[in-house]
Amino acid sequence: MPRTPYIAANWKMNKTIAEAAEFVDALLPRIAATQCDVVICPSYLALQEVVERRRGTAIRVAAQNMHEEDWGAFTGEVSAPMLGEIEVEAVVLGHSERRQFFNETDEALARKVPAALAAGLEPILCVGESEAARDGGETEEVLERQLQADLSGVEGADLSKVVIAYEPVWAIGTGRTATPEQAQEACAFIRDVVRMRGGAADELRILYGGSVKPANAAELLSKPDVDGALVGGAALDPGDFAGIVEAAG
Repeated sequence: MPRTPYIAANWKMNKTIAEAAEFVDALLPRIAATQCDVVICPSYLALQEVVERRRGTAIRVAAQNMHEEDWGAFTGEVSAPMLGEIEVEAVVLGHSERRQFFNETDEALARKVPAALAAGLEPILCVGESEAARDGGETEEVLERQLQADLSGVEGADLSKVVIAYEPVWAIGTGRTATPEQAQEACAFIRDVVRMRGGAADELRILYGGSVKPANAAELLSKPDVDGALVGGAALDPGDFAGIVEAAG
């Protein structure tokens, strides 16, 4: 069966609760007919507002991070049961900014991904190489290392329940975008790694993230192994984000 396109809006540290409500109200009429899975990833404070505003619509809601433990002395953290209590359905894990600025490790992600699955949350696992690794021909080495480590605690039968976002670090917020061919090559490689680990790779949805815009979305999403997009800057404007959803079909 064909994979349903998956378009996620990662707002990062943007939008107040009021701005989040305004965005959802503006977006909904624009995507009313979509057949895609549309996911919004607000800040923790805006999660419940977006959950309430999206009821009865195509929109799903994801947090931008979570702790691997259900409870404990972890000041400033949020757990999977807390997210589930307010009907959040998914969680972004391992975004390059979490890795770069907050020292998130593959060892931590190896605990977080199965914890999310156990709690009924859909993990959106981010992987990707730096500019130096890309220029040094190490893209596949980096991707395989991250995937093998981050998914080490996930059984083969559960691998297709994880959404994987390929986000080349050199294309995030830089204005540079991987060519459709580069995106396809990396996403196909990711699918092969999952297949070798015994996962139902043909069911796995793999997203591209990195300066996705309405102008380039259709070409990127036309590639056979690119099943959607994790959108940053363009996801802050409801018109631009709706244009990307429309490009996905």
